[in-house]
Amino acid sequence: MNINHANTTTGASAMQIRSNWTRGEIEGLFDQPFNDLLFQAQTIHRANFDPNEVQLSTLLSVKTGGCPEDCKYCPQSISYETGVAAEKLMDLDTVVQAAREAREAGASRYCMGAAWRDLKDRDVPKVCAMIREVKALGMETCVTLGMITDDQAGELKSAGLDYYNHNIDTSEEYYAEIITTRTYQERLDTLDHVRSAGINVCCGGIVGMGERRSDRVGMLETLATMKVHPESVPINMLVKVSGTPLDDVSDFDGIEFVRTIAVARVLMPASHVRLSAGRENMNDELQALCFFAGANSIFMGEKLLTTPNPAEDSDRQLLGRLGLRPEPCRQELVENAVEGVA
Repeated sequence: MNINHANTTTGASAMQIRSNWTRGEIEGLFDQPFNDLLFQAQTIHRANFDPNEVQLSTLLSVKTGGCPEDCKYCPQSISYETGVAAEKLMDLDTVVQAAREAREAGASRYCMGAAWRDLKDRDVPKVCAMIREVKALGMETCVTLGMITDDQAGELKSAGLDYYNHNIDTSEEYYAEIITTRTYQERLDTLDHVRSAGINVCCGGIVGMGERRSDRVGMLETLATMKVHPESVPINMLVKVSGTPLDDVSDFDGIEFVRTIAVARVLMPASHVRLSAGRENMNDELQALCFFAGANSIFMGEKLLTTPNPAEDSDRQLLGRLGLRPEPCRQELVENAVEGVA
């Protein structure tokens, strides 16, 4: 049986995109019977996306370790002994070759991350060169570089940047329990700079850091009440790393994780919801539930910055078993790619 689904344009007109969600409404979504919530999320997902396509992205750490932030989940922080050594910014050729390999493996978006508290003006030309070269391969480009200014955002946009990732991590109320070296408002300010420059926003958070459900509600409220929803919403499950303060937190409940994915889908119908960090510790059945709940983006590759990720063969086997296929890169990016790129 062929089940029809609306495309994104049709879905956007048929499904109201709201930015006035209340905490009470979001709590009500979390409190629904599991089957009712998943049915609602899947219905909304089908109205906006092909339900059998998953966006494949690759994330490369272009500058690892030595970060002055004290994020309690992060092995790259100088505050913790995790065995992650500080490295310099990668050279352009290495980054571009890795992007070519990611494209050949099926990735349509290439993300580059640097362990910086904020982007320094001296590094902007190097990052812009990376963006231009990856863009020339016909891939969507994304970077995560810490806090940026209005002027820096403008330069990144001029280089062809498609997405900027800057997660809020958790609720405003719980934020200080996780990070003290950067305020919640500073994160929001960077997102404003990104949006003002005309760059798509990639913004989500992490669950399983000892927060309460009310904090997950608060995190999603912040995202879903933005005037324009983030185009990409990564939902990460904490990867516990020895040496970090969160190494001994209790394991997060898988059903609650699926609920979080489903609520994100209901709140932000037209956004890509990314099943992000933590998949290495999820079985196939839990990942399948997440896709049914509305997740339609994953990272491929053996690492997410410094933490493990499922092998590409494992991902391909899972997607094949589920009848899922890679989402193609946006046609206009392919058409604008430099001719003759290997």
